[in-house]
Parts: sequence; C-alpha cells; structure tokens
Amino acid sequence: MPELFPTVFGVLIVLCAVVRYFTRDTTQAQIEKNPAYLSFRNNYLTVYLIVMGADWLQGPYVYALYESYGYDRSQIAVLFIGGFVSSLVFGTFVGALADKYGRRMLCIFFGVIYSLSCLTKLVNDFIVLLAGRVLSGIATSLLFSSFESWMVSEHNSRNFPPALLSNTFSLATFGNGVVAILAGLLASFVADNTSFGYVAPFMMSLGFLVLGTIIVSATWTENYGDSTVDLAGTFTNALAAFRKDSKIAMLGMVQSLFEASMYTFVFMWTPALQTAWELKNEAVDLPFGLIFASYMVCIMIGSSLFGFLLKYMSIEIIVGHLMAVSAISLLVPIFFQDVVTVLISFLVFEVCCGIYFPAMGTLRGKYIPEATRSAVTNFFRVPLNFLVVIVLVKVGDLENSTVFAITAIWLSLGWLLQNLFIRKISAAY
Repeated sequence: MPELFPTVFGVLIVLCAVVRYFTRDTTQAQIEKNPAYLSFRNNYLTVYLIVMGADWLQGPYVYALYESYGYDRSQIAVLFIGGFVSSLVFGTFVGALADKYGRRMLCIFFGVIYSLSCLTKLVNDFIVLLAGRVLSGIATSLLFSSFESWMVSEHNSRNFPPALLSNTFSLATFGNGVVAILAGLLASFVADNTSFGYVAPFMMSLGFLVLGTIIVSATWTENYGDSTVDLAGTFTNALAAFRKDSKIAMLGMVQSLFEASMYTFVFMWTPALQTAWELKNEAVDLPFGLIFASYMVCIMIGSSLFGFLLKYMSIEIIVGHLMAVSAISLLVPIFFQDVVTVLISFLVFEVCCGIYFPAMGTLRGKYIPEATRSAVTNFFRVPLNFLVVIVLVKVGDLENSTVFAITAIWLSLGWLLQNLFIRKISAAY
C-alpha cells in the first residue's frame, strides 16, 4: 500500500484546484474598485507569509536537531514544554504591550527575538536551547496576535468595507498552506545539502525574519489600542472586556479549545498513523513529508470553502458546524485502526482547520474591542497553552485513543459554547 500516500496527495491537489476555481471570491469586483485596499492587503500578506514561512522552516527539524545534539525524549519534551509555558506566561501581557506601545513595534520586536531564538540553535547547550524555546514562545504569542491586530486596526481605520476583512483572512490561510509546503521542501533541501545540516533551516528562517522585519519597518504605519492608559491599565481593561461582554469570553474559550485540540493533534497524528500502518505489516516507512504536504493542501481546500460557505450561512454558524465535524473526525482513531480510515479522518480535520482560521480571525475582528485588541487576543491563548502543557506532561502515560478522546471532548465543549454564543447574538437582535 505504499502508493496510497502519493495517490491521496495527487487527488487532493486536483480537488484543491477544482474547489478553488468554483469558489472564486465573489468580492473580486469590490476589490478591483478599491485599489487602496488591494495595495494594503498585498503588503500585509507579503509580510505575513514571509514570517509564517520563517516559522514553517523551523518546524520539521526542531525535534531532529535536539536529537542530533544527543538529548533524549524526556529532555526534548522539557524543551518543548518550555516553549508552551513561555507562551502561557508571557502571552498574558505581551498583547498589552502591543496595545500600549504599538502593534508595529511589537511586530518588529517579534522579528528580533525570533531571530535570537534561531541563533541559539547553533549552540549545543541545554540551557541555551531552553532559552531559545522561551524566546520562541514569546515570539509565537506575538506572531498570532500583533500582526493580526495591526491589520484589523488598519483595515478599520482606513474605512475599508468589513466584507473585505474575510477576503484577507481567507487568502492568508490559503497562502499559508502554500508557504508551508514550500518551506518544508526548502528546509529538507538545505538540511540535506549544506554544511549546516539540521541547523540550516533555522539559518534560512533567520534570513526570512530579517526580511519581514525590514518590510514592516519600512512600510507599516504605527497603530495602538488605548495608548493613553498605562500598561497595568491596558491589562485591566482587557480583563474588563471579558467581564463586560460574556460573548468575548465564549469566543476565547472556543478558540482555545479548538487550537488546543489542533496542537495536540500535531503531536499525535504521527504515532496514530504509525500504529495503523504497522497493523498492515508494511515494510516501508511512512512518507511523513508527503503526509504533511497533504495536510497543507487540505488547509488550502478549507480556506477556499470558507468563502463558499459564507454565501449560505453566517460566520458564527460556520464555526459551530466545523467544531462538530472536527470532534467527529478526531473520534475516528479511537474506534478504527484501518490506516485509510484514520488518514481520511485526519484530512477532514485539516480541512476544518482551513475553514477555522479565516472564520475565527473574522470573528475576532468583529467582536474584540479595538482599544485592547492585542491584549484580549493573547488572553485567548492562555487556556490554550495551559491545556496543551497538561497533555504534553502526561502524553507518555496515555494511550493514543485516550488523547484523541480528550481532544474530541474539548471540541464538543467548543461546539456547545459556540451555540451559546450564537444564542446570545440572536437574543441581542
């Protein structure tokens, strides 16, 4: 059955092209009449895809690099947990820094500290590598908050039509899938064909980070939340936003539950497929790079379907449906061990991820108050990191089926919260 994975990849590529063609953006005419928006969008997407490319370049070789330095599985787990704990701790206030001192400035700061994290990979010292993971944890918090907060604020301040915000998020997700595939190929090439070996992808990532930071410095204007209050006040105002509007808290928990499931899935899909593959008594190894590329194509399919679904239902309802489908897809490996069935369920989950990112990004833009946008967005990541750390600490003692059951429960809770969220919105009208 080795031909299964190239066949699946080929079918997904064709399906992606077909879906993309038949779900072409209906806002294109509106975009063509608004060259200012087009220029703004393309500038943001250029920066966003460069920094995401830097992030993707590192992913495939983090574990391999640590292993090549002689660290065992438990030591590597500590390094990974260090990154999540860092994001958990520092993520509570780096968003407040962005709202107070400027989103553009924090995007530049992201480039600096993530570059330093790359440089730590040159040193085979556990403390230095752990420091690098701490830096990458802070950078991750900024990557998934400050850039989006800057874009949404600029979009609104320039009075671009709200419908075009979904266009930007959809293209960002689709482009991210393309960049992830290309970054994986580039990382593999430089790791295998340069003297740096497993360090090479991190040095390549460093170059991307420098480029992205230069573009931000040269072309982005600064924007703020409420810069008139002190840092503690920004932090307090973000907490007040949760207390004042329960919809924001619900939205944050839905995001945390979905993304905690997604990050846990990143750790679990490999052993789950390996178990199913071994039951087939196949002599060849799984083509992990090809499977990863298939997942990225599914994300691209999902981002294309998002625009199509918007024609028939609200974004709030879309998120509710995808939470349910995601929960069902991650229940499959609990009850089935056939490799084809498990693979299909994982591909469905990745399609849901492709729909989720532009949908949730649009919801954040719609419901989070501008004055505390970055701080609130980072608060959303606190329970996410907490949940992932708990699972990572215990993952060695849990069966694969148990971990997938946990993710399915999280997603089911997310579905319930999203339905409560929809009811609150309906009651308001």
